[in-house]
Order: sequence, then C-alpha cells, then structure tokens
Amino acid sequence: MTSMFALFDMGGGQIVLILALILIFFGARRIPELAKGLGQGIKEFKKATREVTDEIHNAANDNSYSAPRSPEQPKQLAESAPAEKPAAVPQSAEQKA
Repeated sequence: MTSMFALFDMGGGQIVLILALILIFFGARRIPELAKGLGQGIKEFKKATREVTDEIHNAANDNSYSAPRSPEQPKQLAESAPAEKPAAVPQSAEQKA
C-alpha cells in the first residue's frame, strides 16, 4: 500500500487533505454509496476479464477447429471437382513469329 503512495510521492498530510475534500464535496451520506458503487464496478470488471480469459483458454483447448485433415480428403475433393482447362497465356508478336 505504501508503494502506491510512493509512486505519487504523497505523504500522510496530503492523504488527509484529499479525504477531507472528498468529505466536503460529497458529504458523509454519499461516501458509502460511492464506495459501494465503486466496489460493484470493480467486481463487474473482474468478472468480465475472467470470462474473457476463460473463453480464450477454451478456444485454445478446443480441437474441433484445428483438426488436421487426412491425406485422403484432398484426393477425394480433386476427383469430385470437374476438370478445368488451363487459362490461355497471351503470346506477344515476337513469340508468334
């Protein structure tokens, strides 16, 4: 906890001043409501990040999308597809002569 305050180079007097200003601006009745709302917001954020993380892990562990094809499948596709004629390559006047 003290490392966080060291990051902003805040002392005890500055923290007390900030808390007093919050008390003056919001009042004693509103502070618990604000804290409750902040706690619920943090809870929802953690839940959302946990769901995204679980979904990523499930997608990585799911083998149905990355199943390797057997060597027989390309041959079957090639045999069933109609044969196409190769595209004609245009020749220049020099090549015709």
